[in-house]
Amino acid sequence: MKYLLMIYGNQEKWASIPAEQFPQEIAKQDAYNKKYTATGELLGAFGLADAVAARLVTRRDGEPAVSDGPYLETKEYMASFYLIDVESEERAYELAADMPWADQNPTEVWPILHEAANDV
Repeated sequence: MKYLLMIYGNQEKWASIPAEQFPQEIAKQDAYNKKYTATGELLGAFGLADAVAARLVTRRDGEPAVSDGPYLETKEYMASFYLIDVESEERAYELAADMPWADQNPTEVWPILHEAANDV
């Protein structure tokens, strides 16, 4: 079953990490990504740009209309996401708990509907 793991954050949180520690934190995430890519469970891991770089897109008269935004009313927003393919919901929780910053930052686990169990 496939799951989406999501981590939230903001620039303030990232800026609170001392610059000399940041490469070590990135290395931890890279190690996580390599570990679960090797098991075949991690299909992809992607970090997102800051919210100021995001845009809203609608369609007007059949053409895309791009505007500033989103204008978030929350302190944190999705910072990165991971697509995993695991044998069980429990395994998805194990991978979420193994995230390098899981002791400081929760990870949301969302079943992907078209491959989820019938009881989701």
